[in-house]
Amino acid sequence: MDAQALEREALSAIEGAASPVELDEARIRFLGRKSELKQALREVRDRETGMALNAVRERLEAAFEARERTLRTAELEAVFAGGEALDVTLPGERPRRGRLHLITQIRREIEDIFLGLGYEVYDGDEVATVFENFDALTTEPGHPSRLPSDTFYLDEGTVLRTHTSPDQIRVMQSRQPPIYMVSLGRCYRRDTPDATHSPTFHQVECLAVDRHITLADLKGTVLHFSRALFGPDRDVRMRTSYFPFTEPSVEFDVSCFLCGGEGCGVCKHSGWIEMGGAGVVDPDVFVNVGYDPEAVSGFAFGLGLERIAMLRHGLPDLRLFWENDLRVLGQF
Repeated sequence: MDAQALEREALSAIEGAASPVELDEARIRFLGRKSELKQALREVRDRETGMALNAVRERLEAAFEARERTLRTAELEAVFAGGEALDVTLPGERPRRGRLHLITQIRREIEDIFLGLGYEVYDGDEVATVFENFDALTTEPGHPSRLPSDTFYLDEGTVLRTHTSPDQIRVMQSRQPPIYMVSLGRCYRRDTPDATHSPTFHQVECLAVDRHITLADLKGTVLHFSRALFGPDRDVRMRTSYFPFTEPSVEFDVSCFLCGGEGCGVCKHSGWIEMGGAGVVDPDVFVNVGYDPEAVSGFAFGLGLERIAMLRHGLPDLRLFWENDLRVLGQF
């Protein structure tokens, strides 16, 4: 390649460009990824040739910048000469107003539901001890959730909470029953981001501790919560399950609020939508916080705020909440 001839041709094209558009076309032709100069630079095998070609590239880049400034200045002068100068007395464009994020909206709605039931809203720390996050909740030493591959450890005894349950432990350690509380907040797990998983997510967990609390109280509370959130015609069913900190443990489903239980794509044509885990608090949890399990009983349940938002608004991907696309966020 004749570098000097290429440079002369490029400088001529730069000088002949009559507008920024023509200048951009020349820039792509002589400095674009597929240009003769860029191809030659990729094939350089000796230092002298490389230095010479880079010098040509730098001179051309400087020439393009200088010509662009000249053309922009000429455009402004033409605007002012034509009487189209900026009138600073005209009112400016009204800035777009922000709005609450969808997760924040749902969090406040849930808080209002439980405040109406007389519950306390507790906002706890996102950093928890291993005792609060695992031991007090009777999570077995070999449970997979304890592994560093699942949980963010700050040191041997401290983690970023994997659920909002540590808030319940802190409250029970600090006072005696009765306790009626709900904790909402950000949680962390070592999940690879995809359509349904994120290393950062939000949970809501409810805890009631008093005398003579039964599974029927749990179902009634979940039913009220589901109807307040998804509509007065909703029904709730429970299925047996297992969680380290409840016995018996259940998972609860709510009748589909889109098809009314007839079956659709959202409920996988079952008529029911899986919502979260629940159960009667295990007596060992009460022992760990200094309560007498013979004197008190309780229930707890929890679910993810992102899941509520995805189901209620038909969002297909969890990552949409955090991409800050105003076209998505503006719908809510």
